[in-house]
Amino acid sequence: MVFGFFRSKPKMVKVKRKAAMPRVVGKVTHYFPHVKAGVILVTRGVISLGDTLWIKGHTTDFKQKVASMQIDNCPIEKAKPKQEVGLSVRARVRHNDVVYKL
Repeated sequence: MVFGFFRSKPKMVKVKRKAAMPRVVGKVTHYFPHVKAGVILVTRGVISLGDTLWIKGHTTDFKQKVASMQIDNCPIEKAKPKQEVGLSVRARVRHNDVVYKL
């Protein structure tokens, strides 16, 4: 105890929790402009129908929900690592654009 100083209770401070950081799940390998579909190579994690993806590149930057996915013209519900998946996209994507899962 130090004489001459009164110690007060520490004040409670609310700490704001940061939003979850997006995780890299793959990259774009090809784009088909006539059907507005991009081919994504899944490198880590799983992409499911209904997930929100953020596609970011040099000139590309948009977010969208996964509405449909295909492998060899067969619809799928989940994509695992090391699979190339066709996704319908709302804007043009380019080779090596990074795909994040939000």
